[in-house]
Amino acid sequence: MKDMPQDSLLVAALGDIHGRFHRVEAWLDALEQARGRRVDFVLAVGDVEAFRRADDHRRKAAKRAMPAEFAEYADGVRRVKRPLYFIGGNNEDFEALHDLPDGGELAPDVHYLGRAGLRTLGPLRVAYLSGIHAPRFIDQPLKRPTSLDTAKQAGYFRTPEVEQVAAARDVDLLLVHEWPRGIVQRAREERLAPARPLPSPWIGNPVTRKLVDTVHPKWVLCGHSHKPFAVALEAHGRTTSRVACLDQAARPETAVFWLEFEGREAQRAGWGVSGVASWQAGQRWGLHTLPLPEPEPDGTGSVPVDNGATA
Repeated sequence: MKDMPQDSLLVAALGDIHGRFHRVEAWLDALEQARGRRVDFVLAVGDVEAFRRADDHRRKAAKRAMPAEFAEYADGVRRVKRPLYFIGGNNEDFEALHDLPDGGELAPDVHYLGRAGLRTLGPLRVAYLSGIHAPRFIDQPLKRPTSLDTAKQAGYFRTPEVEQVAAARDVDLLLVHEWPRGIVQRAREERLAPARPLPSPWIGNPVTRKLVDTVHPKWVLCGHSHKPFAVALEAHGRTTSRVACLDQAARPETAVFWLEFEGREAQRAGWGVSGVASWQAGQRWGLHTLPLPEPEPDGTGSVPVDNGATA
């Protein structure tokens, strides 16, 4: 491993894992080899599906065909090589997570951050909000998930959780599952990538967007919609929030995102596991940092389909 400044930190982020722990571990191995250094810790933006038992995964997981690989980590057969911190999405083992609203360790070095809050990881201040927006349930109490219906409701954030995160300040990273509303429209207005097909401008939710506009985190990481996206949200006289939306764990080019910090300041960032930086401190952040979409047989770029509508 190459020598790095003493206060240097390499953070990797993962899109929706959906139970595919083996492949993301291999991807992180490749990233470390490419960067010539260890990944200090990993952040996952929800829909991890950390089911302790394989039969639970098959019975309860929304993605029935997904592998039940976390059971091996929970049982000690395997161990993650780097500390993993994750938030909840709308497809999780909510029965196991219900009694850990403030987070906990589900397997050695696999940490659930909790439903909402602020955590210091190394030198970084990381705020987080689990779940997606469901207007009908945002002001209803959270019930113990004892049925498929109450488990689904557990994947929605509530007003007190949003308010808890909204009170955070001086935030380096904000982890949310669902996109902030309006980021696609921002890219359209600025004509950041006229040649790139853009997703629907209605993707995401307004609550998360208001949260970003209130907290002004330096970076926002999100998943849920299974497509990559990048845009900067700027407010006059306030910190620019650089948003990186990650794909599900289907291919590393868009499901893995990494940031290299010196102290609390990001110096470079990149997509995938090649180790090549697509952004350096001082440069503009946006869609031009994304890897090019894979071509379809007719020569057009592929446009993934949104997988989850807001309830």
